[in-house]
Amino acid sequence: PGAPVRIAFLDDEERPALRLFLRALRGVATEGPWEVVVRTARGPAGVGALRADLRGRVRFVGPDEASEAQVLAGADVVCCASDGAFPAPGGLLRGLVAGAVPVATSLPVYEELLGEGAAGLTFHPRDDVTLAAQLSRLVDDAALRDRLRDGAAPTREQAAWRRVADDCEALYEGLDARRHTDPGDELVRRRLAARPLLDCDLHMHTDHSHDCATPVEVLLAAARDQGLGAIAVTDHNEISGALEAAGKAADYGVKVIVGEEVKTADQGEVIGLFLREKIPRGMTLAQTVAAIKAQGGLVYVPHPFDRMHSVPDYEHLLNVLEDIDAIEIYNPRVAIGSFNEEAERFAAKYRIVAGAGSDSHVAQGLGSVRVRLRDFDGPQEFLEALRAAEIHTKPASLLYVQALKFLETRATPSGARAARRARRVARATRKS
Repeated sequence: PGAPVRIAFLDDEERPALRLFLRALRGVATEGPWEVVVRTARGPAGVGALRADLRGRVRFVGPDEASEAQVLAGADVVCCASDGAFPAPGGLLRGLVAGAVPVATSLPVYEELLGEGAAGLTFHPRDDVTLAAQLSRLVDDAALRDRLRDGAAPTREQAAWRRVADDCEALYEGLDARRHTDPGDELVRRRLAARPLLDCDLHMHTDHSHDCATPVEVLLAAARDQGLGAIAVTDHNEISGALEAAGKAADYGVKVIVGEEVKTADQGEVIGLFLREKIPRGMTLAQTVAAIKAQGGLVYVPHPFDRMHSVPDYEHLLNVLEDIDAIEIYNPRVAIGSFNEEAERFAAKYRIVAGAGSDSHVAQGLGSVRVRLRDFDGPQEFLEALRAAEIHTKPASLLYVQALKFLETRATPSGARAARRARRVARATRKS
């Protein structure tokens, strides 16, 4: 008899996948010689499920004993048995490239690699009986193995190092072509160098937003008390609050940027800064960006990857990349910190100017983030100052500010809210 057919199993899927595979081995009915190598970092758990006559066929190796490449290089067959909880298509792909014939569960992520059965066999998830039958076929039928191995030739060609190198080069060339290359204005930078530094918050709301009960006067007083020299008032689909704040800003010693957080049709929100007129909600992202630009405003993308809310998908962001002036890389109201980190990576990847804002819906939220930059006058100087800005964050309790927001809005009847608003405005104006 010839060399035994070697079956490899990479224990990278969910734990039950290995148990299913070992259970299926009991049903492998063949006279041909075969053996199994299981590469696992979790040890030989489940080996007790094997009959005594099978234990000599199955060898468990750890990462310190053999690399994945070594296991696959000697394999004739590779098995993937995930039920969909934690599939590992990377292992299946590397097995194909190494020349092993796959037998895998009929998950879309696996079937895509198998080319509708041209490069491997499948079985239904959790079906150890069919898995045993498919393994038996592959052990007994060398011609079948050869045919399936030939069926994977296009995949191996696509994964060849020369092809991968070409694809990577094309990918990075495309990425580099999308990067912002504007170095800014040296004359403006020199002018700004003599200006004092101030702290700025680029994202906040007043009671002109439907979900906020903070009067303009209270917001301005809180900004002043927090030491903010400039704020961008960005109410939802409205600039009346920002215009009111700009008109009263001198009384509080705070500079106000008129902004609006505009809800697009189905591609999240985008902020326009330095606006003169209200931008209607409900347009596409591209149309909204164009409307901001038509006013000479700056396009500022808030919380771009906060998937707890409506956000533009990656493709739509790429479509307007050239017109994005700045991107919010820190927002303390984002519940999952990795969303902010993703925004920071996106800004660095495409060399987009970074900004930050508290997204405050209550006055107590101000001060949780500060963008420290040179004093500015108008959008051009602001954007140039933002290029060299420092972003300082102060940990704040999201639960606390969200609870305050609830108490100030939904939990307070409209009559009581009006009376409380009058008292808050009176206190704020007395201090000014």
